[in-house]
Amino acid sequence: MTKLIHLSDLHFGAHDDKLVAAVETRIDDEEPDLVVISGDFTQRARTDQFEQACAFLTRVRDRGHDVLAVPGNHDIPLYDVLRRFLSPLTRYRKYIDDTLCPFHQVAGAGAGAAVLGVNTARSATFKDGKINHEQIAFIRETFESVDLAVPRVLVTHHPIFALPTGDGMGKPIDNQSDVLEMIGTLGVDLLLAGHNHRASHQDSADFVTKSTGALVIQAGTATSTRVRGEHQSFNIIELDGETVKVTLVGWKEVDFKNGDPAHFTRQDGRWVLLGEHGVEHVPNAPKEPAKPAA
Repeated sequence: MTKLIHLSDLHFGAHDDKLVAAVETRIDDEEPDLVVISGDFTQRARTDQFEQACAFLTRVRDRGHDVLAVPGNHDIPLYDVLRRFLSPLTRYRKYIDDTLCPFHQVAGAGAGAAVLGVNTARSATFKDGKINHEQIAFIRETFESVDLAVPRVLVTHHPIFALPTGDGMGKPIDNQSDVLEMIGTLGVDLLLAGHNHRASHQDSADFVTKSTGALVIQAGTATSTRVRGEHQSFNIIELDGETVKVTLVGWKEVDFKNGDPAHFTRQDGRWVLLGEHGVEHVPNAPKEPAKPAA
């Protein structure tokens, strides 16, 4: 069994220190094979915010946890126009990771996992994301070197699909048709992303007519005070061959608490959600979740 903790949208500079401490405690308790962070480390890409994010990562790594991270659109300066277009991710490279498309092969029990992160943040747009043709070629080259028996996990900040944002539907990633063709051809198993501050998990066939065979897992914001109709949360993902368990860990007043896990198994080229007593249930497209109590 391979265990991933999937965090996103930490937004240092608009964060809550008690949530940061609680996340660190849960990481220690869970002892994951890999901590995945799908972007937006900062609120406005300022030096002091990156320093806070770097301190968080240092504490996590110093306690023996491997981390794979990608930047988000908030990690590119918004108001500093010169830096935005001339050196948009210089601070990210200095404080978070010099590699914008990191790769980590988990060698844990069972088949492990091959986890690849890709930078989807762009200077030319404030919010939208893109995977360009050079990145598609890099993803192909990387995953083609991995044994087919090893689960393949692709991490982006921006979702590949249009998903709820709390005030409507977000946009799919730019160049989506080429990205979907690549995902299907390579047999990517899991797509992890953030950006919308809304948690969800379902088969890709819920979004497109032709399934890519991928399980789409969205993380909410783990530590930001900028919530969109949901409390702060993160995902625990456990992989074991053709089965995946996703547990949403949500903030409940004073601590993070586990929700009921969702168990998926792959059948006929798509991921099927198992209900009670192993009864199959194919989930519908994502719905707007109820807003938390005031």
